[in-house]
Amino acid sequence: MNTRSKIKAKCKRVEDLLLQKNARYGDASLDPVNVFSKCSAVTSIKARIDDKLKRIQTSGPIDDMEDTLLDLTGYLILLMIAKDNESHDIQERIRQKSTPSHSTTASSGEDTEWEIQYPSI
Repeated sequence: MNTRSKIKAKCKRVEDLLLQKNARYGDASLDPVNVFSKCSAVTSIKARIDDKLKRIQTSGPIDDMEDTLLDLTGYLILLMIAKDNESHDIQERIRQKSTPSHSTTASSGEDTEWEIQYPSI
């Protein structure tokens, strides 16, 4: 098996794991229930990544580390998605809060359409 095929196989395993866990737990990572913790999805996922890294650090290189590495890879992907979602939410809030910063008045010139008056700076 060449490197390209190995990459595709490993990515497929991570994809299958993420989809299986998402089916089982719903979007718990990206949409936490926040019963005990009020952390954002990004912060919660970072904590889970820290847990996986600590497990790797304390266990050392062992044969059955594959599951931990798959979980870690999955959480890194979820972190990217959570950060994208957070950025989208911020952009959406900015759009919702933005209001026109100009006023309109009737033009007195030949063109009877509206003209924009900008506040003085």
